[in-house]
Amino acid sequence: MKVLVAGGAGYIGSHAIKQLLASGHEPIALDNLYRGHRAAVPHEVPLVEADINDTELVAKALEQFEIDCVMHFCALTYVGESVERPLDYYHNNVAGMTSLLRAMKETAVRRLVFSSTCATYGEPVHMPITETTPQQPINPYGRSKLMCERILADELATDENFAYVALRYFNVAGCAADGSIGEDHDPETHIIPVILQTALGRREKITIFGDDYPTPDGTCIRDYVHVEDLSDAHILVMEQMQPGWGRKYNLGIGAGYSVREVIDAAKRVTNTDIPVETGPRRPGDPPSLYADPALIAEQLGWKAKITDLDRIIETAWAWFQNHPDGYAD
Repeated sequence: MKVLVAGGAGYIGSHAIKQLLASGHEPIALDNLYRGHRAAVPHEVPLVEADINDTELVAKALEQFEIDCVMHFCALTYVGESVERPLDYYHNNVAGMTSLLRAMKETAVRRLVFSSTCATYGEPVHMPITETTPQQPINPYGRSKLMCERILADELATDENFAYVALRYFNVAGCAADGSIGEDHDPETHIIPVILQTALGRREKITIFGDDYPTPDGTCIRDYVHVEDLSDAHILVMEQMQPGWGRKYNLGIGAGYSVREVIDAAKRVTNTDIPVETGPRRPGDPPSLYADPALIAEQLGWKAKITDLDRIIETAWAWFQNHPDGYAD
């Protein structure tokens, strides 16, 4: 298939492109390069430098490359930033979705795989989280993604030939196993890159935000899904999608690791004594968040392959050792 990867120069989008090429598909990247990296897109893959809110340019790309399916990764994704700049998040994430759907309708592209998030669930009372867990997001980022899911459902109600799948990610982690591409955010907020930057001496220390949670070691527990497993799920969904689909799936490993367990694993992998301090809790951090990924396993046969925490961190460590300055290298 010919696949427009919107946000293809970003962390997850670039890994999806790599996996699409390996699976025999033809990806085309679309990115405004605000937080994406040109170097993350293979030279043989066309890159359309455009903003998703530019409906005309998006439609032109869909038509020019005769696109069969869109993978939509274009989003602002920082929770704290979304609280400070909610209008930017609604403009990029929500208005961007309506712009993309208009362009798709104009060019008769009716298949979409959407990058959603576990942030749409907010602070669930019960674990693990299933697709029927009430969605009660507690920040503009989560609310913007939930609005996108509802827009997709409304669009499907008007067109039986339309099809979409919303994939609700948990904590995406790791880098390409061959070390060719990796994770490079500015600012960096993901825990594994922050720990590895500390191991490299790029940061003074790692701060644990709260060690008095009702968990076995007092620190927050999260579900870490490897970025290559995540990319495989997108391709599997795309290949099996049928007209009229409007499905939502959790993507996770179905278990959680605590912050201390992640730090200890990073110490083992890097063979480094990483400085750690304990700080106060961050508002809105639930004690535990982990997925029940049984639905996508039952219906489509997807299951995460890389579930060992040390292995996840090893793939990231290989990237960070060779690219301490990210794609600036």
